[in-house]
Amino acid sequence: MTPQDLAQDVLAPPAKAAIFLTVTVRDGQEQAARDALADVAGVTRAIGFRIPEAALSCVVGIGAEAWDRLYAAPRPAGLHPFRPLAGEKHVAVSTPGDLLFHVRAGRADLCFELGRQLMVLFDGLVDCVDEVHGFRYWDERDLLGFVDGTESPTAAAESGPAALVGYGEPGSEETYAGSSYVIVQKYLHDLDTWEKLSVEEQELIVGRKKLSDIELPDSVKPEDSHVALNTITDADGTERVIVRDNMPFGAVGTGEFGTYFIGYAADPGVTEEMLRNMFLGRTPGRHDRILDFSTAVTGCLFFVPPAAFLEDPEPFLDRTPSPEETKPVSTVDGSLGIGSMAHSAGRSGQA
Repeated sequence: MTPQDLAQDVLAPPAKAAIFLTVTVRDGQEQAARDALADVAGVTRAIGFRIPEAALSCVVGIGAEAWDRLYAAPRPAGLHPFRPLAGEKHVAVSTPGDLLFHVRAGRADLCFELGRQLMVLFDGLVDCVDEVHGFRYWDERDLLGFVDGTESPTAAAESGPAALVGYGEPGSEETYAGSSYVIVQKYLHDLDTWEKLSVEEQELIVGRKKLSDIELPDSVKPEDSHVALNTITDADGTERVIVRDNMPFGAVGTGEFGTYFIGYAADPGVTEEMLRNMFLGRTPGRHDRILDFSTAVTGCLFFVPPAAFLEDPEPFLDRTPSPEETKPVSTVDGSLGIGSMAHSAGRSGQA
């Protein structure tokens, strides 16, 4: 079996609608919440069976503090609380979150029904601290008007290794093969100020042409553009990517509009480096210019276990990890850093 065979629906294709639910587990309800997690897959199948062509799915993520409360086993190597970043002008905040439910489908009504049934399943066990309803906007654009996700890998041969644990050396054994790490942030856009800029000014901030979506030449693209700061490479020049499924959201009555960033990675340090570039800059003080118009108001990191773990975690927790599994995952200066707001395989991001 490949890691993709063992994984939750991390690599599901781009959807037309999504709901992102972040909840905290109430004190004293840990065992009940753990039991309820075992029923999530069944509830998802029951609802999705009625309209299979809509491809309803739900990915569940577990936060660091929740892991310590729910499971009697060491945390997965890369799981830790989201580390805030304080730049000279902008801050990547860390906010509460024990469980993440990433619900997506080709129809908004299916997302709504599953979200509602999840809250019934966890009634009295959790408190919802953030709820965002995302939607596809025109031709895969975000609300700033740029195509979101241009540089995302589309083939499983690229997206699998980028997002899922277990694509290591042949024969290596992974307790959590098929798992992933996901970082989420809700960004609110100042559309009034953004729309006062000329198209040319917007393109220099993003690093792409607005209409054609073609990346600006290096000779023209500013070093603090969104694209430039969210392109990272290894020492050998290999570009490091993540799988994003960003979606626009908005409330016309309140004027609250934005992008929900969600990035899956086999190594959360990759996403953290992107965020560090954005908020701190590769050069001190040269933050991502898009942050002057888009403010992060949430920030969480979750571990996404293999699909079988949620229904029966005991076989995973009772096994002794190999030395390779307990080796710390690489991190970037203990910090964080949003890919090319281009998802690297599912959808989204800005580049």
